[in-house]
Amino acid sequence: MNAPRLLVDGLAFGEGPRWHDGALHLSDMHAHRVIRVEADGTTTTVLQHDAPVSGIGWLPDGRLQTVAMDGFILRDGEVAADVRALAPFGINDMVVHPEGWAYVGQFGYDRDAPGRPEIRSSALLRVDLDGSVHEAAPDLLVANGMAITPDGSTLVVAESAGRRLSSFAIGAGGTLTDRQVYAELPDGGAPDGMCIDAEGAWVAAVTLGQFIRLLPGGEVTDRVPVADGRHAIACVLGGPDRRTLFMITATTFGEADASRAALAGRVDAIDVEIPGVGWP
Repeated sequence: MNAPRLLVDGLAFGEGPRWHDGALHLSDMHAHRVIRVEADGTTTTVLQHDAPVSGIGWLPDGRLQTVAMDGFILRDGEVAADVRALAPFGINDMVVHPEGWAYVGQFGYDRDAPGRPEIRSSALLRVDLDGSVHEAAPDLLVANGMAITPDGSTLVVAESAGRRLSSFAIGAGGTLTDRQVYAELPDGGAPDGMCIDAEGAWVAAVTLGQFIRLLPGGEVTDRVPVADGRHAIACVLGGPDRRTLFMITATTFGEADASRAALAGRVDAIDVEIPGVGWP
């Protein structure tokens, strides 16, 4: 594996990377925007919002769907769903199924509470094309990054506080059943963003300072450490053959003011052997 190469620097806090329409897209969370990144690192803002944004995806008709973290789902920038009744403490990442529904993760606890807030389990949500909001699966420990297998039949979810990846069988209309542990992270690592390839999963192991590749069951096959003082936040496989791993890192853990002050979010890229599959 070759050395990582810098693609983009100076982000407030990057999240939700996706490969779409021949380019990398991602949320610059605390700059309240979604950007498109070309192969030479040139960026274009494709959505500007008035609050933090995170997970992104595209509906079957091509519209951009975006998580507004205060509890709304946007479609081409307009509110399409209000999830606050089921997610009172904010939402984070999202993956859109090719048939149009989306799975949305939530924190499940008040991150701004004084002291050390108690982390509680919460539901993974599903937002349908008609804007209706449903509980897709109960009792996840901070559902974060997600991926869907290329046949559309399996969802893999990173549970940050659970320190594991969990999988679900996807049924008609997006119903989820047959919950399994896909892999426990090594060394007590906590997963943030993730993507899948033809054999396993790449995970941003935020507490380990590494991007790691896991096979089902937990075997680690590859590790890409990040520089001292930086944190692994999210990743996606893209490029013309989906053999480029785009890795988002930051010097903060996502605190809004500190992230905007530092403007130290970045994207690095590295070539890998096994191509990405499915979504994102």
